[in-house]
Parts: sequence; structure tokens; C-alpha cells
Amino acid sequence: MTKLSVNINKIATIRNARGGNTPNLVKAAINCQNFGADGITIHPRPDERHITKKDVYDIKPIITTEYNIEGYPTEDFIKMVLEIRPDQVTLVPDGPNVLTSCAGWDTIKFQDYLKEIISIFKEKSVRTSIFVDPVEAMIEGAKNCGTDRIELYTEDYAKGYSTGREKAIAPYIEVAKIANELGLEINAGHDLSLENLEYFAKEIPNLKEVSIGHALISDSIYLGLENTIQMYKRLL
Repeated sequence: MTKLSVNINKIATIRNARGGNTPNLVKAAINCQNFGADGITIHPRPDERHITKKDVYDIKPIITTEYNIEGYPTEDFIKMVLEIRPDQVTLVPDGPNVLTSCAGWDTIKFQDYLKEIISIFKEKSVRTSIFVDPVEAMIEGAKNCGTDRIELYTEDYAKGYSTGREKAIAPYIEVAKIANELGLEINAGHDLSLENLEYFAKEIPNLKEVSIGHALISDSIYLGLENTIQMYKRLL
């Protein structure tokens, strides 16, 4: 079954809006795991607008599932990941001023750079994943970078789902086949929701993991966190 990693950035956003420690991010991470999440994802950014550097270290001891840290590989980010040794690091091409992830890596243009960064993490036995668009050349480039996994950037799928899900998912099916042939494991994330997740998971062969934050945390406001996580799990 495809694993569900819950991105808890939005919980940190709510906490930071008032300062203090409510809601408590560590407690939220514990609860997500107790409620059925297969992993916890965080995406710390340099301005600490949601996840702070302290959060990254505070969460590590309570992880009983998998810890996935996303981010742009600055020197500080690399140093932090090497100290934490999460189960997985997901490299995204976001600059410091980007509101949210909006594109995958150009794995051809930045191949030498990514290859160097990935080798650093793999020396410490940290599984690596690269955020990529559903483009054949980018998948082949990812393989040449030496990554263990790719994470398919699914915003285009989510936008097109309501008007034509077969058309929306077609490029993802094609690149998933290529990834499988190349021996790359597949993750996916961005704008996956209760509406579009089940179809995506059924159509993508050997989908290892989805990372979902914004939609899941938003749904939990109406439906409750435990119930929401179980609803997402059932779709997988």
C-alpha cells in the first residue's frame, strides 16, 4: 500500500500566528502517527515562517514511523539534515522567497550539482528524493543524479482533475512507467486531496508514498485530525 506522510507545516503556521506553543507541533506529530500516518514531513524554510530549526530537532526523538525533511539544499540545510539523519530528504528547487513549491528540478541543467549533494546524503545512509515535473527527460536526468526516489509534482494533475482526470493523469502514468524501468522509486505530492487522491494512487504503478499537508490539515478543521488521516489512508 502507498504510504501517507503527513506534512505538518500548516500546524506550525497556525502556532506562529500567535507565538507561543499552541498548537504544539511535537504533540501534533505524535498524534498524526498514532492516528495512522506512515510518516511525518516537514519543510523548513530560511525565514522560519512555519517550521523552525528548533522544530526539526524537537520532532526527531518522537518519530516512530518515517521522518521526511524537504528543502532547498543550502549549506545550513545540508548541515541540519546530516545532524538529524532523517529517513528521507526531499530536495526541492525553491528559493528563499517562494511561497510554496511551484516547479520541479531541471535535472539536466543542475545534474552535477544534484549529484554532488545526493552523494553527501547517501554517504550517511539518508534516502534521497528529488522533486520533479512529469517530464521524461527530467526523470532520466534524476536517474543520472543518483537519487533513490523522485517526488512527482502533482499540481497540474490536481488542477486538471475536475475537468478531465484521464487527460490530467496521462503524463504522470507515462513518467511513472519510465521511473519504474529505470529503478527509481516514486513519491508524489502537492495539492493531492480527498477528491483526487484515490484515482491518482490507483493509476500510478508502484507509488511508494504521498506527502500531503495543506489539504489534509484543512480537512481536519472540519472532520477532525484522526478521522481525516483515516479517510486519506482508506483512499490509498
